[in-house]
Amino acid sequence: MGAEYRILPWYAHARALRDSAGGSHHRKQSQAGALLLHGESILRTYRIALGRNPVGRKTEQGDGKTPEGRYSIDRRNPQSSCHLSLHISYPNDSDRGQVRERGVEPGGDVMIHGLRNGEGHIGRAHLETDWTQGCVAVTDDEMEEIWGLVEDGTPIEINP
Repeated sequence: MGAEYRILPWYAHARALRDSAGGSHHRKQSQAGALLLHGESILRTYRIALGRNPVGRKTEQGDGKTPEGRYSIDRRNPQSSCHLSLHISYPNDSDRGQVRERGVEPGGDVMIHGLRNGEGHIGRAHLETDWTQGCVAVTDDEMEEIWGLVEDGTPIEINP
């Protein structure tokens, strides 16, 4: 089954907004989602939250960015602190090479996951801002659906 399914998260650039005190903060653009494909057919679409600093390529551990590139689902965690989670195989060889040149760590605990345990009642309200440390977040119900449909080895391609 893994080779038949593909997950394609995508997002538009976030925009900086000004608050009433004149400070700026990032708010998620309304165009962020993920497609679950079976062959070439779109099976499901999901709205997603990304890393707290979603614009640009992930450059090092702790930068709050979601990695961009081609990866796969390489393991699952039924005991996740965020309902359920599927691990994304970041970093790949290219990612490791880029950070090695700069002498920093790439990070690596990047997941597709549900909401924090005990916060499932928030549901789609979690989409108001990009809040993860660099993961792809969906609602708990959506995570259960994805968990049941894809196997380890499922390709995932994350694009801006």
